[in-house]
Amino acid sequence: MLDMTATPAIRFERVSKTYRGAPSPALQDVSFDIEAGEFFGLLGPNGAGKTSLIAILAGLSRASSGRVSVMGHEVVTDFAAARRLLGVVPQELVFDPFFSVRETLRFQAGYFGVPVTDDWIDELLGHLGLSAKANANMRQLSGGMKRRVLVAQALVHKPPVIVLDEPTAGVDVELRQQLWQFIARLNKEQGSTVLLTTHYLEEAEALCGRIGMLKGGQLVALDRTANLLAGRSHQVLRFKTDAALPEGLDARVTGRIAQVKAHDAAEVEAILARLREARVLVEDLEIGRADLEDVFLEITK
Repeated sequence: MLDMTATPAIRFERVSKTYRGAPSPALQDVSFDIEAGEFFGLLGPNGAGKTSLIAILAGLSRASSGRVSVMGHEVVTDFAAARRLLGVVPQELVFDPFFSVRETLRFQAGYFGVPVTDDWIDELLGHLGLSAKANANMRQLSGGMKRRVLVAQALVHKPPVIVLDEPTAGVDVELRQQLWQFIARLNKEQGSTVLLTTHYLEEAEALCGRIGMLKGGQLVALDRTANLLAGRSHQVLRFKTDAALPEGLDARVTGRIAQVKAHDAAEVEAILARLREARVLVEDLEIGRADLEDVFLEITK
C-alpha cells in the first residue's frame, strides 16, 4: 500500500512536449512536486505551457518524454486510478445538451463508479449558486452558469486532487467569491490538494501557498508565495494620471494607472520631485509593497 504521507499528490518528472510542426517545444524538462494538501498556483503568460502540462496530467495528451503521477499512480500506465483521483475544471465550456444539471452530475459520478447521494449534489449546487437551476437543461444556462456546472462536475466524485484551469475566466464576481470560499474550505477542512492556473494574480496571491511559474515551456520560478514577495521588497508608487511620465522611470502603465518602483523613502521623494518638475498631475497616490503581479512581470519579462 502507498504511504500517502510521503507520496506527492502530483509529480512532474522531466516532462517535455513537442507538437508536430511547432517551431519550439511546448514544455522542456519540467520537474516539480505538489504535496498532498497544498494549494498550488501554476502561472505563466499565454503560450507558456500551462495548458499542455495540465492536459498531460489529465490524460488528454501524452508527454513526448518524462513521467507524471497522481498520488503515486502514473497517468499512462495506471491511468484508471490516476483519473479517479483527479477532478479537472477545463478552460473550455464543454457540456451535454441533452441532460439537466442534476442528471449531468449523476452521470459524471457514474463514470467513476462512485455512488453519489442527492445530499452531496444538493450541497454542490448550493455552494455554486446552482440550486435554482438543478432541473434546467444545460442548453438553457448562461455561460457563467455552465462554468459553475463544470466546477460541480469536477467535484462530484469527491476527488482528493482538484485541478482548476482558469476557472473564473469570464465569470461574475459573485461566482468567483462562491467558488473560492468553497474550494478553500475543501482544501482546509478535507485536505484536498488544489492546482490552480489563473491570470487573476490577486487570486493566486490570496489563495496559493506555493507558486510555480512557466515561461517558454520551462519552469523559471518555484517557491512559497511569501518568499517570492519577500524577494521583491521594494516599494511601489501607484497613481492615476493622464500625462506622459518622464523618461527613465522604472514604471508600468495600464490605462490611467501608473506604477513606479522605488527602493526606499529617498527614492520615493526623488520620484515625486521628478513628477512635480515635469508637471505631471497625479490622482489617488498611494505607496505600497510589490505584489505578485510585480513579481510575475519581473520573472517572465
